[in-house]
Amino acid sequence: MVKKRVAVLISGRGSNMAALIEAAKERSYPAEIALVVSNRPDAAGLARAEAHAIPTAVVDHRPYGKDRAAFERALQAVLDEYRVELVCLGGFMRLLTRDFVLHWEGRMLNIHPALLPSFPGLDPHGQALKAGVKISGATVHFVVAQADAGPIIAQAAVPVRDDDTPATLAARVLNVEHRLYPLALRLLAEGRVKLIGGHCLIEGTHPAEGALIVPAAHDTDDRDRSE
Repeated sequence: MVKKRVAVLISGRGSNMAALIEAAKERSYPAEIALVVSNRPDAAGLARAEAHAIPTAVVDHRPYGKDRAAFERALQAVLDEYRVELVCLGGFMRLLTRDFVLHWEGRMLNIHPALLPSFPGLDPHGQALKAGVKISGATVHFVVAQADAGPIIAQAAVPVRDDDTPATLAARVLNVEHRLYPLALRLLAEGRVKLIGGHCLIEGTHPAEGALIVPAAHDTDDRDRSE
């Protein structure tokens, strides 16, 4: 099996990056983490990647000022050097230009801690609690020019409790993020994600099956794992 070469872009601790690295250790996993790139030299995730013998690179955004295109040219040069085929954003705190996004169209993923299209942007957990929803979760989607708006590949749901704070809800969602991102990358790397009419269809499953993580409504173990 020829595995897809994946780069994970990070700006901080890289917890989703670590989940992808662990998943890719499985022999049957269809992707390998070929590179971890950070725009911040002090990102804690770089050391985590190096501990797993994953090549790392830093493309510091600060010398480029407001010239995002120049920063992205430097980033693209590194991705080309490592022959990257797919990109996963894992807490990468830089806005990407339309040109860069179009170059990676259908090959760049992001994970957002909400059930999109609900609660895009900043503070999704605070938004969810303010709205009074009973479930929240995480979404892996293709990256498009508009933030948090790309075609949805996979989603995971968690319950929202009456006593939740943004921090407790974030911890519960993060738990399923670490399962969801490897699942979505597997589906893409296996060639099972088909974009039709702006929607993602997953081949080899019944509609939606295989792209959902939905816990039981009375999952009491969830509290023990996340808090």
